[in-house]
Amino acid sequence: MALYEHVFLARQDLAQAQVDALAEAATKIVEDNNGKVVKTETWGLRSIAYRIAKNRKAHYVMLEIDAPAGVVAELERQTQINEDVIRYMTVKVDALEEGPTVMMRKGQDRERRGRRDRDDAGGNTGFSGE
Repeated sequence: MALYEHVFLARQDLAQAQVDALAEAATKIVEDNNGKVVKTETWGLRSIAYRIAKNRKAHYVMLEIDAPAGVVAELERQTQINEDVIRYMTVKVDALEEGPTVMMRKGQDRERRGRRDRDDAGGNTGFSGE
């Protein structure tokens, strides 16, 4: 079977529970057609580069899928019909990423930097020669 990453953007006015239901529906489509969803990540509500159907933000969700090509075709067909999904993209990959994706690590790095900046707020700027 082939490996895929499927990312979809859901409308900004949806509640998180509705976004989770969309991810569950996509997972069900894959599993009903003899595929397997290896990992699901919700990246949260983020700004998008340009307005899409009057939306300035969107809920981002990524699924890592191990399935035959026909499963992906059915998933994309169902996603295209859904009015809550404003964009989607499926990419075939050679290997699935271990651990959290770059989008999830970016938030963790930001938290670590914020803590480090607060710790240095006591006057230690890190420059020698002061």
